Amino acid sequence: MPIIQFSPFSSVVSPAFWHKLTELKIDVLRLSDAPLTISGTYTAGRSIVDRETGQEVVLPCSFGVEGESFEVSGVTGVGVGTGGVGGVSVGEGGGRRKGTVKVQGTFKNFNTIEEFKSSDKTALFNEEAQKVRLHLSLHLFPALPPHNQPITNQSLTNTYATRQIWTSILTTKSTKELTRFFLISFADLKKYKYYYWFGFPAFVAKPAWEIGSEGWKSAKERFSADQLSSIDAQIKDRPFFLVAGTPNGDYTVGNVEDYETFFKGVATENRIIGFIDPSADPANPGWPLRNLLAYLRALHPESTSELTVLRWRDTQNSKLGVVTLNVEGTSNATPSVDERPSAVGWERNPQGKLGARLADLGPMMDPTRLAAQAVDLNLKLMRWRILPQLDLEKVRDTKCLLLGAGTLGCYVARGLMAWGVRNITLLDSSRVSFSNPVRQPLFTFEDCLDGGRPKAECAAERLKAIFPGVNARGVALSIPMPGHPVGAGSVEQVKADVAKLEQLIEEHDAVFLLMDSRESRWLPTVIGASKGKSLTDRTLDQMCTVTRPGLAPIAAATAVELLTSVLQHPDGIHAQPPPPSSAGGAGDFLPTSSYAEQGGSVLGMVPHQIRGFLAQFRNLQLVGSGYERCVGCSEAILQAYESQGFAMLLKAFNEDKYLEKLSGLDKLAEEGEAVLEAVDWEEDGGDDF
Repeated sequence: MPIIQFSPFSSVVSPAFWHKLTELKIDVLRLSDAPLTISGTYTAGRSIVDRETGQEVVLPCSFGVEGESFEVSGVTGVGVGTGGVGGVSVGEGGGRRKGTVKVQGTFKNFNTIEEFKSSDKTALFNEEAQKVRLHLSLHLFPALPPHNQPITNQSLTNTYATRQIWTSILTTKSTKELTRFFLISFADLKKYKYYYWFGFPAFVAKPAWEIGSEGWKSAKERFSADQLSSIDAQIKDRPFFLVAGTPNGDYTVGNVEDYETFFKGVATENRIIGFIDPSADPANPGWPLRNLLAYLRALHPESTSELTVLRWRDTQNSKLGVVTLNVEGTSNATPSVDERPSAVGWERNPQGKLGARLADLGPMMDPTRLAAQAVDLNLKLMRWRILPQLDLEKVRDTKCLLLGAGTLGCYVARGLMAWGVRNITLLDSSRVSFSNPVRQPLFTFEDCLDGGRPKAECAAERLKAIFPGVNARGVALSIPMPGHPVGAGSVEQVKADVAKLEQLIEEHDAVFLLMDSRESRWLPTVIGASKGKSLTDRTLDQMCTVTRPGLAPIAAATAVELLTSVLQHPDGIHAQPPPPSSAGGAGDFLPTSSYAEQGGSVLGMVPHQIRGFLAQFRNLQLVGSGYERCVGCSEAILQAYESQGFAMLLKAFNEDKYLEKLSGLDKLAEEGEAVLEAVDWEEDGGDDF
């Protein structure tokens, strides 16, 4: 007799499965490679008729996973869904759609391609091949770890793996998990490439099962149309079932677990073993039959050397045949736990070899979305490995206004994008000059030609070219400055410029003062302080970046890191300065974790002032109080601005001493002179010095 050849499963992975894996990997699993419980489905086999030749074309014995296949209930744990396993799904109106069977399996995603390639796939396969895990087997072998614990080297032994399913078959007699699968993968999330390999464990019969002399015949040759309809209605949610003929010509359907009682008193010729067959191949039954035959042979060896098998697809296309086993020289006694068969079932790749497959979704993806995923992934990798408490979404959603698109502006913009900031506005009134490109990385030589392109507009354009996912815009605007009189003909324009600047500061969360003169920083300081915005480089000291080339990128990086530290602090811009340490510096040598434990930023200290000394390669954090007579943010200045508006600003632009009078600096100077005049200077007749 010819040996039965079983049609192996052919995996079909929905793109939604990979998209869901991407979401889980980034937001839930992170660096965990613990195995997960997932589900998959197969359906009754299908064939189509070729319109040109009229011949029947058999479709592959497909097995599919979808986005809904994941059943994760925790960050590192494994959840089991409530949809049931081993059941046949029911379509709308109560009609079964050619038997869609849901089965359970295990999914393991490796963190690196090297781990994926070097993994002990034989051990992993044997682990899954024997994974039917029911209560009785746990009582028999209490030392075995629960099925949802991470796979360990100790558990990946053939003895352990084989014992699980075999003891379950022999003790619980359940068919719920006879069909299982295993899926390993490596997800290259930056390129949207997924390497994967399915395993469908099935026992090897020794000796092999053979098909009877009549082969597989149409079920319609034995059953009438009414009988087939009756069987179809009784199958319900059973992937495996028994069919028994009655003396009056009817057929009843029962559970395989009830083999002995169901077939009691039924003649051998009226005993039929049925299963939902995913194979439409007339000669080769589907993969699930292998484990069903192993199950029956293990539990009922005295009556299973010859079986009538019904390969159920539907009432029109089901097949019936007799399968036999050459029992000569074999025992008909129930096998023991140690008499467990080996398993096969790794899926072959499209080249017909035992090897992994590749799903490349990159060509299907929008490049802009790919870039955004890659940017977010880099940051989340940092969070997974170093700072689990880091709130990346808060950084990403912060709207940043950069006043100045020169050397500092260019470097700050790049630093913000590296942190994932999506909304960046640059403001500048100048154009790109020939001296700029070597110091300002967002400009090129071509930008200097024909008088130069507007800096803000050009810089925003380059940011989008680097990362299309950033919402960057450039605004050409001149910032009015105190001590720079406004002529009568320019008042309306200056008023409009001030209104525009007020609107921009209002619309953004953080403002970077990146101009190189103290006068240009005055107005944004007043507006920002009044509106409670986070201001970086708030000092009014003279700071020019036309110095050592390394100064600007260091200063810009420091400013960006300071902003992210402020954003991660629970008090935001109201964060207190770091406490002085025993070393005498502001927060020197305190570990980052100390600040987080004390309610500070998870990124460490949040200094109020930083002074850098490039020649000495060091930074110094300064701690001090706000100056009550500051011309930029003192209470008197802010009250005047909030009550008088543009009228107050116009006075500051046109009157040299207005801010000194308003803040009280003039009185301070007078008091200082009075003190000096009150000193009794003694003259000793010596030389002047």
